Amino acid sequence: MDSLVAQLKALAEPTRLRITALLSRGELTVSELVQILGQSQPRVSRHLKLLTEAGLAERLPEGAYVFYRLTEAGGGRRLAQMANDLLPEEDPVMTRDFSRLEAIKQSRADAAQAYFESVAEDWDRIRSFHLADHEVEAAMRKLAGDGPFDLMIDVGVGTGRVLEVFSDRLKRGIGVDINHSMLNMARLNLEKAGLRHCSVRHADVGALPFDTSAADLVTVHQVLHYLEDPGLAVEECARVLKPGGNLLIVDFAPHQLETLREDHYHRRLGFSDEEMRSWIESAGLKLSEQVALHPEEPGGQLTMKIWVAAKPA
Repeated sequence: MDSLVAQLKALAEPTRLRITALLSRGELTVSELVQILGQSQPRVSRHLKLLTEAGLAERLPEGAYVFYRLTEAGGGRRLAQMANDLLPEEDPVMTRDFSRLEAIKQSRADAAQAYFESVAEDWDRIRSFHLADHEVEAAMRKLAGDGPFDLMIDVGVGTGRVLEVFSDRLKRGIGVDINHSMLNMARLNLEKAGLRHCSVRHADVGALPFDTSAADLVTVHQVLHYLEDPGLAVEECARVLKPGGNLLIVDFAPHQLETLREDHYHRRLGFSDEEMRSWIESAGLKLSEQVALHPEEPGGQLTMKIWVAAKPA
């Protein structure tokens, strides 16, 4: 009862109610909330501290930034959502807040678009080397199983596409990435798709911010070839996987395209089944399936592989 009273007190203040309504529409930084609310940073930070202590919001450090969002689960989230639903749509203060929120989202979109435009030519050229995305996605869905999955973790979330592909099978999905531009793009794409049960956060694959045995599905889509130590990443993914859960690794089979190493910072030119099996078994998992997807287009030079590893129950 004390916890509920604390949450009700936290909501019973106009600015904190406004913040709750804004966070129900997506993650925001302190500086973004300052712009929307028209209040000083210390004042906004104090309100956020009270909401966080009451279990209504949570703080997500992301490099030099700190994002805030409504709590992922529990009574705090239900209460915050209920308060938001009861706010009158015609309220002039909230109308102005939401208008400023849309302007901030558009600014994010413009910045992310500028980033992707800067790499678009090379990105398209890389994609021309291998299989169409929809074929890889269909194979991933088939190999992962029907679910539903209580928690899916997508390592190297990129644009958020893998979370979208599995969104109908998830109770909750979290994507992690170390690249801030990619995280912003993923946030925008997930918001556009209306996937409020999916979110992203800044993290390194070598130190995932999740408890041991937290997820029943972990996906790693075209990430390992960028890493100095892929085996360490597989071990960390295995740690956060529940017994009985599956790890899906999607990456290239061995190839000779040195341009990917020289121009696009690939540390590894694909992976053999033998070394992938070694990493999987060293992490305490069992390799249950391995599938090769060969390009059909003329000039396609890269074979995609999907390795499915299960954690013993």
